[in-house]
Amino acid sequence: MPPIPPTFDPSALASIAAIEQRQHDLSEFQIPRLRNCKDSLTVQQQYAAELRDDLDALAQAVEALEESVEDQHGEKARRDLRGVVEGFRATLTSLRKDFRSALLTSKRAIDTNNASKREELLRSSVMKEKQTSSEKTAEDALTKANNDITDALRRTMGVMQGELERSVLSVQMLESSTATLTSTNAMHDMLTGLLGTSKQLITALEKSDWLDRLLILAALAFFVVVVLFILKQRIVDRGVRIAFWWTRFVPGLGGGAGKGLSGALSKAEEGLRTKSASGAAAVVSSAVTAAASVASSVLPKSGSAVMLDGTVLSGKPSGSLSGSLGQLLQDITYSPSDASMASTPTPTPAGSGLDSDAEVPTSGGSDSRPTEVPGVSHDEL
Repeated sequence: MPPIPPTFDPSALASIAAIEQRQHDLSEFQIPRLRNCKDSLTVQQQYAAELRDDLDALAQAVEALEESVEDQHGEKARRDLRGVVEGFRATLTSLRKDFRSALLTSKRAIDTNNASKREELLRSSVMKEKQTSSEKTAEDALTKANNDITDALRRTMGVMQGELERSVLSVQMLESSTATLTSTNAMHDMLTGLLGTSKQLITALEKSDWLDRLLILAALAFFVVVVLFILKQRIVDRGVRIAFWWTRFVPGLGGGAGKGLSGALSKAEEGLRTKSASGAAAVVSSAVTAAASVASSVLPKSGSAVMLDGTVLSGKPSGSLSGSLGQLLQDITYSPSDASMASTPTPTPAGSGLDSDAEVPTSGGSDSRPTEVPGVSHDEL
């Protein structure tokens, strides 16, 4: 199976075709023409200059083709094109050798021809004039050769200057790219710090939000308990007193059965009030304790503090907060024992049918609280 021909892009194929055509022209026409040149040095120098220019153009075309190797698609195409470029370089070297050989051959032939002509001219009377003209022709040829070399050096210097300018431009582009990358890195670092700060702020706000919710729920629970306690005092206890209002009209209210009924009713009211107050205090205390514990766990631990209603709360003062709220509950909660200690014996009003010097008897021997008359015991609330 024959090998698959390489596939190059159109520009590379056009360059290859132009290089092959120029090589064929140099090897088949110009070099043989220079080798067979025997007319004069002027014609030889003209042929040599044309051949030299074509060789320089061929070398530039080969370099351009070598630069287009990296533009090919696929590693195989690049490898094949490199092989083609190496072949062209070898051919160019061979053509340069052939050019030098043809130039020397032509020079020898011209020298031989000039020598023969000189010998013929020596035999005539005009030998000196022809010799002078031949020397002038040689000097002109040498001057032209020097001029050609100078032009070639100028072209080489122009090419080197262009390469130097391209190198300076590449260095400037690299410096600008480095500055751009440095500024981008600094911006990324700044954004990273900003994101970290934003994360800390959002975390602190979230903790504060949870703390506010817990405090609001605790306050709402306390409010509900107080409202229930007031409703109980205003409705239930007063309803009981109103239901037994007729006991004040029972004969013997100052003693006997009336006294016993009034004392029992007063004890029942005080027991209900004590139980309700104790239950309310227990519920509110548990709610406040839970809120304080949650607040101590939610608040920052590393010496940080949170402002709440103008008060700085940190991780440690949570116990003092719960203790203060508990003391406040104990102060505002109705205590039967304090009421009994603060109460004094009430004298019997005149005209009530009882002894004015005697105090109202209590419901028990050890209890010093006076018997409250149903319907008027909690008017202060």
